[in-house]
Amino acid sequence: MNDATQKKLEILAESAKYDVSCASSGTTRKHEKGKVGSTNGWGICHSFTGDGRCVSLLKLMMTNHCIYDCAYCINRRSNDLPRATLSPSEITTLTMEFYRRNYIEGLFLSSGVIRNPDYTMERMVRIAKDLRTLNRFNGYIHLKSIPGASRELVDEAGLYADRLSVNIEIPTEQNLLLLAPEKNYTDIYRPMTYIYQGIRQIAEDKKKFRNTPRFVPAGQSTQMIVGATSENDSHILRMSSALYSQRGLKRVYYSGFVPVNAYDTRLPSLKQPPLVRENRLYQADWLMRFYGFTAAEIANDSHPDLDLEIDPKLSWALRHPQAFPVDINRADYELILRVPGIGVKSAQMIISARRYGSLTAAALKKIGVVMKKAQYFITCNELVANTVNELRPENVRRLLLPNRGDRKFDPNQTRLF
Repeated sequence: MNDATQKKLEILAESAKYDVSCASSGTTRKHEKGKVGSTNGWGICHSFTGDGRCVSLLKLMMTNHCIYDCAYCINRRSNDLPRATLSPSEITTLTMEFYRRNYIEGLFLSSGVIRNPDYTMERMVRIAKDLRTLNRFNGYIHLKSIPGASRELVDEAGLYADRLSVNIEIPTEQNLLLLAPEKNYTDIYRPMTYIYQGIRQIAEDKKKFRNTPRFVPAGQSTQMIVGATSENDSHILRMSSALYSQRGLKRVYYSGFVPVNAYDTRLPSLKQPPLVRENRLYQADWLMRFYGFTAAEIANDSHPDLDLEIDPKLSWALRHPQAFPVDINRADYELILRVPGIGVKSAQMIISARRYGSLTAAALKKIGVVMKKAQYFITCNELVANTVNELRPENVRRLLLPNRGDRKFDPNQTRLF
């Protein structure tokens, strides 16, 4: 790598760091003879797999030049900062060189918009196509689809990329127009629809034709900035729920607003990003995707914002004491999932284990149930602790809150039980 390319890489990698729309891929590309790389179902972008393995990708922008002047973006047109552009051939060469040196396992590529959306998207598609066809690269590729790009380019991108994403950025169009007046929801939702329709069409074709080409096998994702505008958590979660159900998204990412353009008076003045709120939104999102909760159950008009002191599942349980205690030895799987302290794997193990006899508190601990939480919401014959109805929700909350002086918050911890 020459000095000029290395300088460009440093600039563009720095410009890409605020985009969080990448994590585990959810796709499998097994090693094939004559091809380079594989994903093997693992994740990309410094994510951790189930077995604790850290995987990585080359994450950069094709260019940080941009025709837009979005208030929240470090790469906005009016900012005076170092600019750089990598050609398609430079990016493909970098990706292959980094892969062969075992630095990365894939590519996450985004870009500022230069000239127009189609011009930018065409260059990004060319990079993915050259990696697949000329370099025989079989690893993971995640492309950011450019809002406003034509259907033909989005469809072609889907043939080479494992995942495509289109960032919504601001949760309401009114506030998007305030902070990014050159953008609109129509241009954002249109490529989302193209991707969704392409995925469904390929799924139908696979039923009829054996050699149907792959199309975005890891699905699509999006990102919303949290804290830059006035939307409450209820609105954000309703939008996420609609994206999952209506456009088949695999992931919605929540990015705590970072005040990189403090001079813009349209933006709130923050000392630090709202990481606690971001974390609670990820936990709530997990509840919708894997625990059977609806957005309205987690946050609604009565409780429009998530509780920042306790996780959303515990918050729901304390607001609905009438649903407890749950009899572990008799209750349905769906109800067991709603018990604080019990995760998906623990609930599945409970259903399996109780076929062979009644479960005790000791057995629940071995299964992995967090009894410190669960004891107030369950019954299993031998438990003698008072439940949430006897102690009252406010007292249970007080018991489960850590001492304020000892509290430490890890913004990367989103695990739910």
